[in-house]
Amino acid sequence: MKHKVLLVLIFLLAVFAEAQEKNLVDGVFETIQKMEDNHNKIKALLTQAEIKKDTDIRNALRYGKAALALSERLSHKPGIIGSLETIAELNSRLGNHDSSLLQYNQALIVARSLGDSLKVGILLFNIGSTYRTKGELQTAIEYCLQAKKRIEASGDRSWMAKMYNGLQLLYYYLPDYNKAIQFGKEAVFSAREIHDQDLLIKALSNLSMPYKDRQELDTSRQLLLESYTLARQTNDLHAQSAILLNLAGVFLEEKNYQAVKQYANQSLQLNKSLETQEGVCTSLRAMAISHLQTKEYDSAKYYAEAAISIADANNYTYEKASCLKTLSNIYYAMGNVDAGENYYNLSDDMFEQLFREENQASAARYEKLFEAEKKDNQILLQQANIRYKSVWNAILAVGIATILIISFLVYRNYYNRQKLQQRRITELETEKQLAATEAVLKGEEQERTRLAKDLHDGLGGMLSGIKYSLHTMKGNLIMTAENAQAFERSIDMLDSSIAEMRRVAHNMMPEALVKFGLDTALKDFCNDINQTGALNVTYQSIGLNDVPIEQTKSVTVYRIVQELLNNTIKHASATNALVQLTYDNSQLTITVEDDGKGFETAILKGSKGIGWINIQNRIEFLKGKWDVDSHPGKGTSVNIVIDN
Repeated sequence: MKHKVLLVLIFLLAVFAEAQEKNLVDGVFETIQKMEDNHNKIKALLTQAEIKKDTDIRNALRYGKAALALSERLSHKPGIIGSLETIAELNSRLGNHDSSLLQYNQALIVARSLGDSLKVGILLFNIGSTYRTKGELQTAIEYCLQAKKRIEASGDRSWMAKMYNGLQLLYYYLPDYNKAIQFGKEAVFSAREIHDQDLLIKALSNLSMPYKDRQELDTSRQLLLESYTLARQTNDLHAQSAILLNLAGVFLEEKNYQAVKQYANQSLQLNKSLETQEGVCTSLRAMAISHLQTKEYDSAKYYAEAAISIADANNYTYEKASCLKTLSNIYYAMGNVDAGENYYNLSDDMFEQLFREENQASAARYEKLFEAEKKDNQILLQQANIRYKSVWNAILAVGIATILIISFLVYRNYYNRQKLQQRRITELETEKQLAATEAVLKGEEQERTRLAKDLHDGLGGMLSGIKYSLHTMKGNLIMTAENAQAFERSIDMLDSSIAEMRRVAHNMMPEALVKFGLDTALKDFCNDINQTGALNVTYQSIGLNDVPIEQTKSVTVYRIVQELLNNTIKHASATNALVQLTYDNSQLTITVEDDGKGFETAILKGSKGIGWINIQNRIEFLKGKWDVDSHPGKGTSVNIVIDN
């Protein structure tokens, strides 16, 4: 009963605290609304919007819209520009990019009317950044290059730093990683120089991305961790959610799928609390990818379908195409090729449609530019016939350049699609080949196990029974000394047959491998060879204690070592051999060396020997890498590396 009362009290306190917070927000808004309608009231409303944009976007929008309404009533153009910028930024955070573009363009018209070159540059930059977010990179380039001229001409260090950060992202998406890193470093340096912590957070996070794609993962992770620490200090939840998602991407490259789940889930929860639908959509796709990699296909499908639903509802075309591609990979992994192919085609069609729309938009913009220049040229024609000819030459050059650009983009799209399809076909063929190899190897081991059991339990039992019967008969027979000697030789031959049968059965499936694991089995195998005197084998194992190795992998590694030592005994004329197994950083390294006569490794490329082919197939099945180092008269060394 006490626990129930306590729970009720906690609930009432939570409700009371929430009501108090709402009343406080409403109280601040009402207090500002009671102020006299003037420029100070506009500043107060925009200040509150700035304070709340990282923690309460809905209320921040309320203040921004109130500031816009007041600015319009007072015909205060700087207030109109500031209000429209604030509302556009908030809409962008909510994923409403079309609304954001509308408000930035409205602000741009007002800024041009004021003749404020820096503000025009800033708005052009913001428009370009929004187009970049929408994936319309050609349009983004046009606006950002216009902005660059104006901002650099102003000498404003703060906005130059922001511009470098924006250009970093733009070149990253093109992709041109060298330029992205160049502008990223300038953005980080400038942000540190002017002590702009918010910008530094963004610049560090953005700079991590080209390093990640260049597989410089340690650098990428360090940049993200520094950015995340700063974001936590400033309580910037939006930045935290984006950084967590980028960290998930780094761990995905490192194949640390549990870490991917952890960071993607943290990002998902933050985006849900912030009500940023685009962030939720991206986080869900990251969760789907992480569950796909850990073969939790039902969960992966659930997250992918949830992401597609949000992308549909908010018209996030690029994100939807990416989610469809993820869903296609999930169905392929589940073995549902038809569904995988269907979703792959849907994704491919959407990417093609996006590319086509971008080309059409670019063509339309160039057409407008062409028409504008044509009118100007007609005016210039009336003024001077000489200038008329030069202008038409310029127009012709622009037209040819436009056609060449569009042709290049169409060709690049076709080439990329062909390359993507070929890569997919190659991946499917590789997967099919690995599956076939796995089936053959498993079948082979199962048959070995069955034969070993049949030999030991069937033929072994029969031979032991015959031996027992002969011993029993010996006591009941009267034989000459010569016959008794022949009888003893027969029993000795029977003992030898039983021992040979047991040796064959043991080689087919060593009991030590099943009962005690790979390390013990290989140690016993090497000792058995030493006892035969055919070869002196030294066995070493490092880091294998208490390391769980899958049964199939253990058997395959055992067979590889067995085949390599058999080749040494048959062909190398060696006296000594070394077998070494090392486990470090989730990698198993196998080294087999001998002091035999060696050979030219070039002959392996054309070798049709079953032994080498079996070794190669088993290594490929384990997705390992191998290297053979041998020279005539200098022995042979085989090194194999396998990820566990």
